[in-house]
Amino acid sequence: MPLIVEDNLPAHKVLQEEDVFIMTKNRAETQDIRPVDIAILNLMPNKEETEIQILRSISNTPLQINIDLIKTESYTSKNTEEKYLNTFYKNFKDIKNKKYDGMIITGAPVEKMDFEEVAYWEELKEIFEYAKENVYSTMFICWASQAALYYYYDVPKHFSDKKIFGIYEYEVKNKNLLTKGFDDIFLSPQSRHTYTKEEDIKKIKDLNIICSREDTGVCLSTSNDNRFIFVSGHNEYDKNSLFKEYKRDLDSGLEIEKPINYFDDNGNIKITWRSHGNALFSNWINYCVYQDTPYCIDKITGKSIKS
Repeated sequence: MPLIVEDNLPAHKVLQEEDVFIMTKNRAETQDIRPVDIAILNLMPNKEETEIQILRSISNTPLQINIDLIKTESYTSKNTEEKYLNTFYKNFKDIKNKKYDGMIITGAPVEKMDFEEVAYWEELKEIFEYAKENVYSTMFICWASQAALYYYYDVPKHFSDKKIFGIYEYEVKNKNLLTKGFDDIFLSPQSRHTYTKEEDIKKIKDLNIICSREDTGVCLSTSNDNRFIFVSGHNEYDKNSLFKEYKRDLDSGLEIEKPINYFDDNGNIKITWRSHGNALFSNWINYCVYQDTPYCIDKITGKSIKS
């Protein structure tokens, strides 16, 4: 929430330069406040588990947030009961005439497939186009970030020699509101076979790389106006999420190494990514959504794509 101070307070300018949310008393006394509307397109197989993780991650704010859970109509999840989906989820056609302050599109276990081979790709393209025109800021997570980069900017994904799996250390290379409050080095869970090359992102004038490393590709990038947020990892993951994926792959007979930097010397799991993960989501809601979205949500205009 904003700090309300006198406009001529000496600290005002310094704090503004540090991207601290400062509001003058005059503005505070005249502003209108409304709840933030966020849509979550949940593409993960286990809908309930992902819901909990995402909702927990965006809960660290005093703002009131209205949530709409969205599912694809062209593909029905086999891991969640249809009754549950029909009770708590909306189809895209139910919300396509509505505008949102923010939208989150989750990852999906389809990364080894070409984008065009994914069962719901045509519907997802329609949703991507909708988000560009009707959502102020959209966060794309893991596979969804690769799919969005491909759709909007024709950025390809690349296959890794082995699964990018574990807790990886990243350095904040470029200042951005998303990493406000981050240490210079932070940790992020990653679980994928494909990655985005830094050199491909650098070709696009509209995109900004916040952190990257050679063995995992780009971890966090944004459009210059922060209306698109591309997150390669799973900062929302619970303590046991990577362990469940590891066990699932082993039970399926896949060759899989243990997730790196995940277990300590005694084989125990220690959470090392949560504080930065919480900060990422909170910063997104506060700085990329709440502060910039028009009060009259119908005044949201489309984002221009600059290659």
